[in-house]
Amino acid sequence: MDEKNKPGTEPAPVDENKIIAERRAKLAKLRQAGGAYPNDFTRSDLAARLDEKWGETETEALDKQQVAATISGRLMLKRVMGKASFGVLQDHSGRIQIYVSDDHSGKAGHAAYKHWDIGDIVGVTGFLFRTRTGELTVRAHDIRLLTKALRPLPEKFHGLADQELRYRQRYLDLLVNERSRWVFAVRSRVVQAIRGYMSRTNYLEVETPMLQPIPGGAVARPFRTHHNALDMPLFLRIAPELYLKRLVVGGMEKVYEINRSFRNEGISTRHNPEFTMMEVYCAYTNHTYMIALMEELVRHAAKHALGTTQVDYQGRALDFGKRFAQLTMPQAIQKHAPEHWSEAQLRDREFLAAKLQGLGVEFGDEQGWGALQLMLFEALAEKHLVEPTFILDFPAEVSPLARRKDGDPEVTERFELFIDAKEIANGFSELNDPEDQAERFLHQARKKDAGDQEAMYYDADYIRALEYGLPPTSGAGLGIDRLVMLLTDSPSIRDVILFPHMRPEA
Repeated sequence: MDEKNKPGTEPAPVDENKIIAERRAKLAKLRQAGGAYPNDFTRSDLAARLDEKWGETETEALDKQQVAATISGRLMLKRVMGKASFGVLQDHSGRIQIYVSDDHSGKAGHAAYKHWDIGDIVGVTGFLFRTRTGELTVRAHDIRLLTKALRPLPEKFHGLADQELRYRQRYLDLLVNERSRWVFAVRSRVVQAIRGYMSRTNYLEVETPMLQPIPGGAVARPFRTHHNALDMPLFLRIAPELYLKRLVVGGMEKVYEINRSFRNEGISTRHNPEFTMMEVYCAYTNHTYMIALMEELVRHAAKHALGTTQVDYQGRALDFGKRFAQLTMPQAIQKHAPEHWSEAQLRDREFLAAKLQGLGVEFGDEQGWGALQLMLFEALAEKHLVEPTFILDFPAEVSPLARRKDGDPEVTERFELFIDAKEIANGFSELNDPEDQAERFLHQARKKDAGDQEAMYYDADYIRALEYGLPPTSGAGLGIDRLVMLLTDSPSIRDVILFPHMRPEA
């Protein structure tokens, strides 16, 4: 046995530059012959469709019917054997084997095929047959090189393990990782499911500005840019909320937008500065209606995208088919506190401050009990919310756009949906009192003046819109990226975003 072929011996490193040079030389010959990058081949069949229709047909029946097929795709496997060769083409539906020979493809066509490379894009016209091993195959009567691939696929082109390379060169990831193609097919079906549901329930899909003079609708740090023609600063939107509620004022009583939003914040497995969410608003409803809608949308998206409401996420079984749990924020804290704490204690700033200090959580002197209660919830309870759970009764201090709760103005009619300790949705009965909203904007503006870069701006036009009258309304935002993470068992948000932001290559 040769030394290089001993089991466990590492293969010699591939000289990619040499391979690229060889492929460029082949391309040069194609150019000289006038055959580089043709654009007159028309595909009529897909690999998966041929298998669905003819995969179970008996060999004799297949031969008798003389089923013609015209396919194209990327050459993923190639085996040359004298007067006959095999290959595997991959299109967006799947893979199918091809058979190339002197007898059926012509000596010139077969000879040309022998010099093609893995990764080349090929067109084939021929007839279906079944090999001795029973594999459905296209016998090539005409075969053409449609695109010359100058770079080789990864050595183990059945998979790409380098995570950073997968994110940075998503095109390569999609080429060689079937799972990645499946993940983004699921993502597409999730969005389709949401659109279909909203359309059937008479919601109107709208579009609002991505470039905004005042970023509003969330507590977040925005990206800044500049409009040269108007000579004015603009911001990438952090949420479409205030524009959508302007539409409700204008009489568009059921609206939604599947939107890209941007927040100039950290990157983690569950945060990306550019993300997709669905925001929805419905007049003459309150937060209880919106809770039911979010639950139904999550259930419907899972059923439509996966065919089931039973989901396994990172080793945990999640059931979207049963009724989602509901807890108030104090109840969630009490459930996971090391000892019994009363609701009165959970509104006592001094008590909350002592507990946060004991947990090593930093907070500011300017923050009231509402902000500290939220911090305590995040520190103690949030990580335990694995099964779908709505958290209710957020403090007004941390909910500047939500309606105060009748009989208890220090909290709001706001909820968040958590699944696997991830916030999936956030919604509330909308604040439609223009004077209360103006006061809350002023409070946010004072926080911004004090250095809080995530605090909201004062939006005078939005206050003017409220002064014309916003009917009782509820609204919510549903995180598409995080929902797709759950449905595809993806540990990182980057796994479900086609082109996540990366540092520049060295």
